[in-house]
Amino acid sequence: MGATRTILVSGDGSATVAAATALHHARQGHRTLLLAADDPHHTVDALLDTRLTAEPAPCADRLTAARIDERSAFTAALDGYRDRIAPVLDLIGAQPLDPEELTPLPGTRQLALLHALHTADAEVLVVAAPPPADLIAALALPEQLDRYLARLLPEQRQAARALRPLLAAVAGVPMPADWLFDARTAAAGALAGARAAVEAPGTTVRLTVDADHHTADELRRIRAGLALFGHRLDAVVAHRALPATAVDSPDPWLARLAVRQRERLAALAGELGPVPLLVCDQPELTLEGVAGQLYGPGASTGVLPAAGGAAGDVAGGARGVAGSRVENRLDEDGLLVWHLPLPGADRADLDLVRRGDELVLGTGPYRRILSLPSALRRCTVSGAALADGVLSVRFAPDPALWPSAPR
Repeated sequence: MGATRTILVSGDGSATVAAATALHHARQGHRTLLLAADDPHHTVDALLDTRLTAEPAPCADRLTAARIDERSAFTAALDGYRDRIAPVLDLIGAQPLDPEELTPLPGTRQLALLHALHTADAEVLVVAAPPPADLIAALALPEQLDRYLARLLPEQRQAARALRPLLAAVAGVPMPADWLFDARTAAAGALAGARAAVEAPGTTVRLTVDADHHTADELRRIRAGLALFGHRLDAVVAHRALPATAVDSPDPWLARLAVRQRERLAALAGELGPVPLLVCDQPELTLEGVAGQLYGPGASTGVLPAAGGAAGDVAGGARGVAGSRVENRLDEDGLLVWHLPLPGADRADLDLVRRGDELVLGTGPYRRILSLPSALRRCTVSGAALADGVLSVRFAPDPALWPSAPR
């Protein structure tokens, strides 16, 4: 089976747009799975006239749909460790919880979403995803948790086993048993699968906004957050738009409203640049009608091609900011410049800290730790500037670390 094309639909009206998008791809002949990952009011169920469960159910030709079951995912995750945790609970005198008492902990839904992304059996996976801020946080989890595992439970298992009796004698408490390191290995494998799905070239985000009530500043921050973590925005969908004929309405109030809305959408399209803006008019009567308006003849996008080479600079196996590059300006002004595309970023929201061989980069509420390319590790940061959606960080070679020119 080839790589899955994954479309994460997030924002206002995401359930409707996700369902219409999945229907479109199924009708294009692709085996499609629609996943309701954040749909608390079961809007997708109503749209498809089907009660969704964790098991994919057929809804139309080549289209199946399922819903993330947060409680089942949490129970399944604990099942493999229940017997191993029991002795620890006995040691501290705690009473184990019965299966009926278990309720999902914060973060369970995000982990269940990540699991679904890399286990989905479909040519096209369309996800009615959480709101943008929650989605960005969920997609960042594999990289962040992998980092924590590497720091807290390094893979020197043999050394830990050899030193365990000595450490136990010194500390006076039992040291971690082998099962803990086995669990670490299993967790690392699961995280690797989730990262592969999140970072796959065919995984993109599609934002949905209300045609008349979107906030430009909020969209810019979302775009900057997606770019910071290397995610590709493939389109923005403006739904509930007034029909084009409304500008000629005999009702002056409606005509003025339609003109203002068209101006707002034109401004949004100009700001998005190469990212398509898809518009769906009112009324949204059927999924077929929404799919036809968004992806019918003359529409901007369908199954978008995978973005080859979008990973940018890579260090230590971690994906960098998409499209980043290092410019050599040593001959001109003695600098190397790391260009990091952050469309939508605002200078006031940026936070930049050098930490050893890493750069801690923040934009608004989002923060990511980036490994420096090898050449920049031998440099010091001399300044930074943001222009036209690109953050340019200047590095000056450190004389103590930079190789001297032969004499």
